[in-house]
Amino acid sequence: MKKVAVIMGSDSDLGVMQGAVDYLRRFGIPYQVRVISAHRTPAAAETFAAHAAENGFGVIIAGAGKAAHLGGVLAAYTTLPVIGVPIQTSMMGGLDSLLSMVQMPSGIPVATVAVNGAANAAILAAQMLALEDNTLTQKLAAFKAEMAEGVAAKDERISAQFTE
Repeated sequence: MKKVAVIMGSDSDLGVMQGAVDYLRRFGIPYQVRVISAHRTPAAAETFAAHAAENGFGVIIAGAGKAAHLGGVLAAYTTLPVIGVPIQTSMMGGLDSLLSMVQMPSGIPVATVAVNGAANAAILAAQMLALEDNTLTQKLAAFKAEMAEGVAAKDERISAQFTE
């Protein structure tokens, strides 16, 4: 199975990006976690992205806040799918990060999840890898069934409270 890279612009993003790691572990997907800054270490970002496919990666998850260019910089140097995770900021609540990721120029897409949505980024990465991995497809199906069962149980509990 191909690996997933979990890249963050700063170690302060780890609290959010841990959600991606948790789901990658849950699905048994190999991963590597790195801190690479689009602005402070641009050469490292270029090198990582340019060699990611040959190093066994299938998807890159990039989490960054403020001027959140990490996903776009990585996407510029690879043909692998890049999923951006905008990190919530104190100034604009993450809107600045979100807009930095979703407003990519034509030809350099970065799939972007919700602000602080690292868990969904990992699930999306798993769905991408599952296109070529039936075992992973089955794990995702079981995960969705588990979620549905959880909602059904909550519905039953709440419904019983308000039934006259």
